[in-house]
Amino acid sequence: MGQMIEVSRPDGGKTPAYLAKGPRPGAPGIVLIQEWWGLNDHIRGVADRLSGEGYTVLAPDLYRGRGTTKADEANHLMNSLDFIDATRQDIAGCVIHLSEGGGKVGVVGFCMGGALTVASAVHVPGLSAAVCFYGVPPKQVADPALIRLPFMAHFATLDTWCTPAIAASLEADMRAAGQLPEIHHYVAQHAFFNDSRRAEVYDEACASLAWDRTIAFFARHLQA
Repeated sequence: MGQMIEVSRPDGGKTPAYLAKGPRPGAPGIVLIQEWWGLNDHIRGVADRLSGEGYTVLAPDLYRGRGTTKADEANHLMNSLDFIDATRQDIAGCVIHLSEGGGKVGVVGFCMGGALTVASAVHVPGLSAAVCFYGVPPKQVADPALIRLPFMAHFATLDTWCTPAIAASLEADMRAAGQLPEIHHYVAQHAFFNDSRRAEVYDEACASLAWDRTIAFFARHLQA
């Protein structure tokens, strides 16, 4: 449904990104941030689903064409990524590009993309809402206490990467700063939303509930 385009970064560089156009000019925009696997069919599929909900979606290819299905390689790719550059340049460029359409812009990401969603909520201007799926960055990258926009997060109670303790710390830091994040917990594994991993971690009921909550949240904060 979508197509690859190049998006201008604030520093003048270019970011390849998957564009799934909304139903009308001026539709609200969403930046969709990949998992550590790369910009794969699953993420493009999520972009298409969001487009079907009434949004213009940009999913930046943070690995510049690289991707994998092997956890060791994915970990290497993630650890090689400059999170600050990805946030302040690639993602910020996508926000600017979408805002030129005239609608509000939100951000959503999964796993590594969830951590970058938190970073974007802290560091990228022009966002009106953020939804994080099971990912929190180190505080030196972004302190959740500094988030000042509507924020929703989905965490898994059986997650051994973005653990319940990490999730609790994010919520505590935001509430201590006077913020009111919408935090949801699911009895599920990390990456429970990824339906391309049905035999491993996917949980249909949890994924459906998280999706419905996300769409309702974006409708409140981007469609109004």
